[in-house]
Amino acid sequence: MKLERLKAGMVIPYAGDRLAVVGEALAGAFAPGDRLIVVQASGDLLRVPATVAALAADAVDRAMAAFATLGAVDDAAISHFFDRFAARLADDEVWAGIAAANAADVARARGAGRSVTRLTATAAMRADMIAGLEAWRDAAPARGRLVERAEHAGWSVELETAPLGVVGFVFEGRPNVFADACGVVRGGNTAVFRIGSDALGTARAIADLALAPALAEAGLPAATAVLLDSPERAAGWALFSDVRLALAVARGSGPAVAQLGAVARQSGVAASLHGTGGAWLIADVAADPARFAAAAFHSLDRKVCNTLNVCCIPRARAAELAPLFADALWRAGEAHGARLHVSAADAGFIPEPWHGLRVKAQRADGDHDEPFVEVHDALDLGHEWEWEATPEASLVVVEDLAQATALFNAWSPRFVASLISDDPGAQRQFYQGVEAAFVGDGFTRWVDGQYAFGRPELGLSNWQGGRLLARGGVLSGDGVVTLRARMRQSDPALKR
Repeated sequence: MKLERLKAGMVIPYAGDRLAVVGEALAGAFAPGDRLIVVQASGDLLRVPATVAALAADAVDRAMAAFATLGAVDDAAISHFFDRFAARLADDEVWAGIAAANAADVARARGAGRSVTRLTATAAMRADMIAGLEAWRDAAPARGRLVERAEHAGWSVELETAPLGVVGFVFEGRPNVFADACGVVRGGNTAVFRIGSDALGTARAIADLALAPALAEAGLPAATAVLLDSPERAAGWALFSDVRLALAVARGSGPAVAQLGAVARQSGVAASLHGTGGAWLIADVAADPARFAAAAFHSLDRKVCNTLNVCCIPRARAAELAPLFADALWRAGEAHGARLHVSAADAGFIPEPWHGLRVKAQRADGDHDEPFVEVHDALDLGHEWEWEATPEASLVVVEDLAQATALFNAWSPRFVASLISDDPGAQRQFYQGVEAAFVGDGFTRWVDGQYAFGRPELGLSNWQGGRLLARGGVLSGDGVVTLRARMRQSDPALKR
């Protein structure tokens, strides 16, 4: 029996002992052939139209078929693919077509009052995409790499890396990620991409003008990397619920990524989620003031996941360090000013002249007249500030390093933590006690796969959802592999 219709008020059980209720809009939209996904973690009722489900299934079909033939393609051809992909992005005529599509995407998003800071395909983004593809071109093959060898009398066993399979990606409106994620091909995997509707036009242009020709020139199957060409959010739900995926990777806003991850996990698909960011900078009593100010300033150049979000300073140094932080934040804002969030209990450490300043805060929907210092009755340290060109950060005064560490572990996404201290003992204490995937002693923006390790990243893992066995904080294309064991028998009389 198949679900063919829904009625408003219908009760749907979930999570074993809870109930969700079908609303009017969902009941009215649901048609025969549609799918209903009941998210067991939240009770969300997600409608996947039949046409969208078929589109996602077809994309995975093609990627599966490509994966079956990619094993016969040698690593030199894969290297050639990355070379040709990079070369086409470097071609000014090709890039002009991509830039035109991106300009249209940006105009639509801006008209709808949405952020375009990560959507705009700048010259720097283009250069990073090319550099990332060239890095994969020059990288050592990721499949067939010997990991371990065990010798026995009459036989031996070798453990080698092997492709994982079809990797599904759902990304926010960041066109550069589309090229970054092709890194999974280095390991012999295939990919299906679903990108946010704001960047879909740009993704189509990249696929048509650069990706598809590069695959053809290198002799790789056309469906080695497939764009799931749909603006519907339901396309992501359909993709992540397909049990044929070897891995589901999501990058975007926290709630959307959490929902996608829940859909994948309840479908039995392994998920790697990258949705919550916001770095913490902590100073202790042995902090050098110049180093502290420089770290704050250089952690606020643009809003991405590793941007400074919360700064903790010790009460014993607050009178000195709070003004330095305010100044660094203000300078980081340049022409667009900045926003400093502080609790009422700590507001007194900010010199009075800063309290009277007003800024034209640049938002997705235009400029807003706002105070530089925003005083909160209770400061939510778990809130990630999203901004355009007007940096925002929270400042909190703590008693000591132990309290700062405890606050980070309790309220942060357990992602990036940096300690400014000239005391080696404090640095050891911090590293041992802080629950973060990335720990440093300077600016926070170093946390990036390509910048830090020379490998374009598919995402950066936080520890908010727990630590994952045997996987580093940077999910990179050459890390999307599994292991195979191969036995070689030299003694034909071998038996147990």
